[in-house]
Amino acid sequence: MTTTYLLIAIAVIALLYSTSLYNRFVSLRNNAVKAWSNIDLLLKQRHDELPNLVAACKEFMGHESELFTQVTELRMQAETARKSQDVNEVSKSEGALNLAVSGLLARAEAYPDLKSSANFQQLMGRVSTIEDSITDRREFYNESVNILNTRRDQFPAMIVARAFGFAAKSLYEVEAGQKGTVDIGGLFNKD
Repeated sequence: MTTTYLLIAIAVIALLYSTSLYNRFVSLRNNAVKAWSNIDLLLKQRHDELPNLVAACKEFMGHESELFTQVTELRMQAETARKSQDVNEVSKSEGALNLAVSGLLARAEAYPDLKSSANFQQLMGRVSTIEDSITDRREFYNESVNILNTRRDQFPAMIVARAFGFAAKSLYEVEAGQKGTVDIGGLFNKD
């Protein structure tokens, strides 16, 4: 009789522990999803602001049409990637877009009338604020994903994670091209 009670107690403890692990994985997964949603929202806001910034620049930089076309095309590619919710593709396309926007802003330095335009200054401030927020949210997302992935790979939690299909998530990484120094002089000399 004592053995039966002991086995029942062990089964109940194992069930409670498994339930606790399952609930923890649900919480970790939901935190990662929430963090990604925050990034997605900010990317959408940035994509909404970029056409306004390009339009303000076009007013003063009419002969830079190749640059405007590049920013517009990269924005559309990044928007498509954002809608796919593929973290790696979003990271890659957003990196290319960031470089193009940096080039646009570097070239804008050569236009004093543009730099003094209130509309341009307001748009620049808005885009800069959004960029800072994206950086903060990306850090929070990566931390959430790291905690989820680490917990998923630890024993005995890995048994529950695999049994219930809690998959590893990808980090939002900065592309190699975004890590180097930007050649500002080269950006001014492109035509």
